[in-house]
Amino acid sequence: MTHTEFEARRKAAGRKSGFLKALTYLALSIWAVVVLFPFYWMVLTSVKSYSAYNSEYVPSFFTLSPTLDNYRQAFTAVPLGGYLLNTLIFAVITTAVMVVVSTLAAYAFARLRFRGRDFVFGLFLSMMMIPNELVVITNFVTITNLDMRNSFPGLILPSITSVFYIYLLKENFEQVPEELYKAAKVDGTSDLKYLWKVMVPICRPTIVTITILKLIECWNSYVWPRLITDDQAYFLVSNGIQQIREEGFGRENVPAMMAAVVVISVPLVLLFLAFRNKIMEGASRGGLKG
Repeated sequence: MTHTEFEARRKAAGRKSGFLKALTYLALSIWAVVVLFPFYWMVLTSVKSYSAYNSEYVPSFFTLSPTLDNYRQAFTAVPLGGYLLNTLIFAVITTAVMVVVSTLAAYAFARLRFRGRDFVFGLFLSMMMIPNELVVITNFVTITNLDMRNSFPGLILPSITSVFYIYLLKENFEQVPEELYKAAKVDGTSDLKYLWKVMVPICRPTIVTITILKLIECWNSYVWPRLITDDQAYFLVSNGIQQIREEGFGRENVPAMMAAVVVISVPLVLLFLAFRNKIMEGASRGGLKG
């Protein structure tokens, strides 16, 4: 092959690569617009006045007279602040307890040696195949019999364990060389101290990931809070939305409703954007072996 032919092929390959890259960026840009447009529409609607929104026979993609009055209504027409506080308490306590329980369980399955460990873990994983509807019914009967409806313990207790997160942490813990554990035991280190000083720092990305995902799960929880609470003092933002729609602004006041939804959604968006790299790192580490 002559130098001229080599250069021609190299340039052709470069043009093909550039075309494919441009096509990829174009497709990703279109997909980003499709994904982000509902959030943009929600924010746009929330800053339109009720009269301006109703006077639009053709939907407008921008507004020249934005207003924050809908956000004021979101906090005055209904106790949205109370819903947010309840959700924060529920999410933080549930997530904290779940992380502790999952970490201890995953460590036991990954490092401790006891009879029937693999069999018990297999039974534990089989729980993932049980439909959530059956678990919800069982939890509802149990919490009701314990007279814990309309209470934070009743909201929190059924959500403090997660088979999937225990499995994810176990797989991550098993990536840590067992020689470290044996050396620590020779030095007289207790299992809890080894877990806290060695395993947790090494596996921090995965722990951060399950913490964030659990916070998001708790914030979006709807079915269980809806079943177990009928007292407005214990409503979360998820089931408070229905209360807002029925007794707050009314079904017709869409801008005020969108303002409430923006207030509820923004904390999750900011949380994910702040820790997106940790989530990706933890998810990838949890799926690797060796």
